[in-house]
Amino acid sequence: MSAPHGRVEGMSAFPEAPFGSADRIEIGAAPLAVVRHAGVTIDDLREAFDRGYAALGGLFTAGTLTPAGPALAVYDGDPMDRFDLELGFPVVEAPSTSLTAADGTVIVASTLPAGPATATTALGPYDGLGDAWRRLVDRTVAAGLAPRGISIEIYVSDPLSDPGPLRTDLLLPVR
Repeated sequence: MSAPHGRVEGMSAFPEAPFGSADRIEIGAAPLAVVRHAGVTIDDLREAFDRGYAALGGLFTAGTLTPAGPALAVYDGDPMDRFDLELGFPVVEAPSTSLTAADGTVIVASTLPAGPATATTALGPYDGLGDAWRRLVDRTVAAGLAPRGISIEIYVSDPLSDPGPLRTDLLLPVR
């Protein structure tokens, strides 16, 4: 098991190329438009994702919001139990007030959790993300870093339009 690489100058949370096995990065507080869910479980994710991303897509189509990067999800808490979830997109400008989509979904402003993190890229189906997360956490802890209890998935590939293998970047904020 290799330790995370040294900090890479200028590497952001949204690089063009995939991350290595456990790159050390500094996350900037990018503005987000998100749908918040409190106290959810893994079983709630499909409905939350489908409804939330559809609502955000409607606001993009209407010109109310302008995306500035790929879809993402920020998990706060234990993903094997109950956790809080923000799902959304980085945007050119975060909404100044809450927005209500046509289906009643409420979209609010947020920011990407800033600070040091480790990151890796998972290529392939979403059902492989659990193993990719375990490897990243193991490498992070082996390097003497403490996870903050937040995990971020950035869905670089769009499964509806990208014929290649899915690319998901995993970011683990650390203390």
